[in-house]
Amino acid sequence: MAELDDAVVNDGAAAQLASTPVKVPPIAVPSEPVRLFNREFSWIEFNRRVLAEAQDPSVPLLERVKFLAIASNNLDEFLMVRVGAIRDLVMSKIQERSLDGLTPKQHIKGIRERVASLMTEMDATLEALLPELRKAGIRTDSFADLSKKEQAALAEHFEAQIAPILTPLAVDPGHPFPFLTSRALNIAVMLDTERGDSGVAFLKVPPLLPRLIPIPEASMRFIRVESLIEVHLSRFFPGLKVRGAVPFRVIRNADILLQEDEVQDLLKSVETELRRRERKEAVWMEIAAGADQSLLDLLTASLKLAAEEIFFSKGPLKLSDLMEIYNQVGKSSLKEEPFNPRIPTQLATSEDIFSIIRKGDVLLHRPYDSFAAVVDFVQSAADDPDVLAIKQTLYRTEASSVIVEALARAAQLGKQVTAIVELQARFDEMKNIAWARRLEEAGVQVVYGLVGIKTHSKVCVVIRREGSVLRRYVHLSTGNYNATTARQYTDIDLLTADEQIGDDALQLMTLLTGYSIVTVQEIFDKQAPGWTWRRLVVSPMDYHEWTLRMIDRETKNAKDGKPAQILAKLNSLVDPTVIEALYKASQAGVKIDLLVRGICCLVPGVAGLSDNIRIFSIIDRFLEHARVFLFRNQGNAEVFVSSGDWMPRNFFRRIEVTFPILSEKVRARIEEQILATSLSDTIKAWKLHSDGSWRKRGTSEVPLRSQERFIEIARSEAIRVGPYDEVIAKPATARRKAKRQRKKEKTRS
Repeated sequence: MAELDDAVVNDGAAAQLASTPVKVPPIAVPSEPVRLFNREFSWIEFNRRVLAEAQDPSVPLLERVKFLAIASNNLDEFLMVRVGAIRDLVMSKIQERSLDGLTPKQHIKGIRERVASLMTEMDATLEALLPELRKAGIRTDSFADLSKKEQAALAEHFEAQIAPILTPLAVDPGHPFPFLTSRALNIAVMLDTERGDSGVAFLKVPPLLPRLIPIPEASMRFIRVESLIEVHLSRFFPGLKVRGAVPFRVIRNADILLQEDEVQDLLKSVETELRRRERKEAVWMEIAAGADQSLLDLLTASLKLAAEEIFFSKGPLKLSDLMEIYNQVGKSSLKEEPFNPRIPTQLATSEDIFSIIRKGDVLLHRPYDSFAAVVDFVQSAADDPDVLAIKQTLYRTEASSVIVEALARAAQLGKQVTAIVELQARFDEMKNIAWARRLEEAGVQVVYGLVGIKTHSKVCVVIRREGSVLRRYVHLSTGNYNATTARQYTDIDLLTADEQIGDDALQLMTLLTGYSIVTVQEIFDKQAPGWTWRRLVVSPMDYHEWTLRMIDRETKNAKDGKPAQILAKLNSLVDPTVIEALYKASQAGVKIDLLVRGICCLVPGVAGLSDNIRIFSIIDRFLEHARVFLFRNQGNAEVFVSSGDWMPRNFFRRIEVTFPILSEKVRARIEEQILATSLSDTIKAWKLHSDGSWRKRGTSEVPLRSQERFIEIARSEAIRVGPYDEVIAKPATARRKAKRQRKKEKTRS
């Protein structure tokens, strides 16, 4: 998730890195006006903003280590997902230009240059962090620096826990070049015989091994596993001389491509494609600097990589593994102050969750509001004898999910339970397959989504018998049903008993479970009658058209001299048609403020084109993930929340749900508290300029850190109830506990 481009990174301190001015080369075709920033280049700049958190001296030390690890992991996934497709265009000699006017060759060249620059900056960031870590007593030592006692203890550990699972793989006429798994750390071993012949063998470092091994009796000192392996290489090659060892790793294309006309069983097709993905072509290699030329020749020829697809690192590889330091070192003074989400005031009662929702819509602003409310909703539905059916979409969830267990229990109790599981949630496919089978075993009706269209919406519908009426209770969200990310991402949830939202939500479930590929395509092409939505906006049917219509309405209001404003909070803004509509709105005088965390292709602040548009990006301890839209509508403001960004994939290749905020109280909270506070951030907010540079908003304005402000609000408005995991496990008990504590506070006052 970060910022800098072709600037040279010196070996200075982190403060110097953080203050380096950000410069981005023009992204448009020369001689033409800059109208769209390049999507991939914009993403790389987003990851620079993440890396900037690792360079900021005001950020706690271990949090800086965490951000460096996140930036490294982000970059791996970017190379796996985006580079392979563009590389294929180059190999196919396709000359068609991207939306910003680049040929595939220009595009891939720009990506490689920027990726190499970013990786160089990552190495420099680590180099700047290491002295500070040592001052704090956190060290990564070499084997030679250890005492004899420590070396002996680690040698014993190596023989008992590491050596048995290592497999040397020779490369010679009898042993073909081995398959190298994507992202895995490998060690190339250069060998010499007594006759003077030379050879190469490879050792793959098993990913299940910890990368950083604690040194015995030294809680904050570590040795890298590859360093320990290198010291003991000779035991694997008796009779040969180990001339050298070079760590390296390969990044492979990870795109999954399913041909709709060839898919008969989506589950089997995804499993097959996952196996193919592991063996797809290499798109990048990272290797320790100083590698022997003969080894480089062997690797590039065998992996079919060009010289510009190799990065020579001066430091350790795979910096994402630094997360192990963050997780293992328990020095709270070097981390952000712990925060337990609150039980919202509305839920701090002994009433059941359904009675609370009937009284009025419930808004959750996670992680400041506890995910326990969502867990309570699903668990209560599973156990309530009056609940007849639960229908839920599942995109990503964690291992041992309480939500999955509640659905399984509901089915075992005889309720009609349907789970629409998205098997194509990238990098979570195998996990989703595993717990989908767990649900099927419990009697849940599992539907594996639609081929070619991902089910990205987050919806749960509960049908409850209340007298002679079947009432629909609905949960809608921007975030996943995942207790782990609920602590790390900012999201918006709505719990409602609105009849029209309930009817729309049931219609959506019918679409997902009862329609084939052909009929869904007809709906997409608007040839199928009968599909109208009363409250929800659903893609791929009408999300794009609705977005353009809402922007156009503000444009007309501005031209007529009526109040007009657009305020949108997004993860990504890419769709060129929507961007053009925003340009027209700006030209008509609509004031537009956009909070875009990641990719942004819109060029703000251009006179006569976008001078009424401001764009900010907030990078802080929690990942900004919610999508919220406010349209001023002549002074009668309307607020919507969505599972989808303004990208072509969200408009046309995913099932997304955008839902209105109907409660005036909830709408006011989103506008006056959530959006207003986010827009006022001057500490963690970056501003996008018309030259493509992102710069910190600066401290000339009133200092405000929006996420810290939300934590303050949560602490002041409600009582925390025990550890977070306890609240998640027993949310109803936690709500009763909160009520008792609230009564005690009133008595004291």
